[in-house]
Amino acid sequence: MIETPSILLIGTGAVGSYYSGKLWQAGARISAVCRSDYSVIKKNGITVKSILGDFNFMPDEVIKDINDYSLVPDYIMVATKVLPEINITDMIAPRVGKNTSIILLQNGINIEKPVADVFPDNEIISALAFICVSREQPGMVHHQDYGRLVIGHYPSGTSEKTSLLNELFVKSGVQCQLDTDIITARWKKLIWNAPFNPMSVLAGGANTQEMMGSEASLVLARKIMEEVVQLAEATGHHIPRAFITKNLDDTAVMTPYKTSMLLDYENKRPMEVEAILGNALRIAKEKNISVPHIESLYGLLSLINSKNTGKI
Repeated sequence: MIETPSILLIGTGAVGSYYSGKLWQAGARISAVCRSDYSVIKKNGITVKSILGDFNFMPDEVIKDINDYSLVPDYIMVATKVLPEINITDMIAPRVGKNTSIILLQNGINIEKPVADVFPDNEIISALAFICVSREQPGMVHHQDYGRLVIGHYPSGTSEKTSLLNELFVKSGVQCQLDTDIITARWKKLIWNAPFNPMSVLAGGANTQEMMGSEASLVLARKIMEEVVQLAEATGHHIPRAFITKNLDDTAVMTPYKTSMLLDYENKRPMEVEAILGNALRIAKEKNISVPHIESLYGLLSLINSKNTGKI
């Protein structure tokens, strides 16, 4: 058993910064590859404002280039956006050792296979964050609500290093659940992401409370969720229809929150359209399943994404 695991963070956005900070609190050695926020984090570390208590931490190594990292890490934690222009496998390859586990702390469905195909001998740990957190400025994130994690060995089962990661998160105060069927867990998360992330943008910047306050948007959200459940079923992952109602009920009592996709749109950053909608739509076409609401969202968001980032 590894006593003090070394974890290299790729992606110092809100999610990566928060959860790496919690692992640091649990005693892990955290280092970070930084880009635009390099100088701030190198000088001041990462500051987390949290409903569970504020803290600041300084990563062991703050580097611009992964090749400058001095160790072969026990874990590489990828917390970047899932975007076509980000080649994760090329990014992490220089520091993936024989025994390095790769944590994918990211949104979307069907995102693990491309990484597993390139690193077939390395363990892939899939991680899902259920959290309201945003990056207010370089090196500073604000944790507003929730914070639960679901993690699992990909494609199924468990492992010693997955269990160790779970223990570290629990030690830090994170509500972390080990799931032996992590693909089904990803479909469950998509039930929320597929409607609310796109709708927040298409509704002109609506937060969760505003979307839940509209009867029309509630009807649309439920229809999109039903399509996600249908796709999950077609790929062998059963999700009870009651899970849709639970998601809506939970969202109704959530602290008013701007989705990650809306924050990306407002800051003219690329949105995770492919990971959240595109991959689901491709599965639907493979299975010959009609998902008109997901297809409509995908068409509109793809256009908005291109216009917003200056690609058309």
